[in-house]
Amino acid sequence: MRTCLVVDDSSVIRKVARRILEGLDFQIVEAEDGEKALEACKRSMPDAVLLDWNMPVMDGYEFLGHLRRLPGGEMPKVVFCTTENGIDHIARALEAGANEYIMKPFDKDIVAAKFAEVGLIHLATPI
Repeated sequence: MRTCLVVDDSSVIRKVARRILEGLDFQIVEAEDGEKALEACKRSMPDAVLLDWNMPVMDGYEFLGHLRRLPGGEMPKVVFCTTENGIDHIARALEAGANEYIMKPFDKDIVAAKFAEVGLIHLATPI
């Protein structure tokens, strides 16, 4: 089973993301900040990371830089998930190595579409 690391300082967001991603057949690992997320990646590299930008201890941007330098750290598909919607913010995330970007609040359709765009899932095409 594929794994997704959900990184957000909000337990509510982690819970919502867990429900959505488990419905998409992911096993979930949670972390409340970038430092704990990095520790989780060192133990076992996930297939995907749903990553908040603004967190205490280590923010998403800093975490992403560290992740991409780890052995195997280029492998996970990283989807930034944040309230920040400035084009400079989005560009900075993508330049740092994010694969996609979604805005909060999100729902199952948005998450599924973005995960499909980066090749993590396959959506059934309507007939």
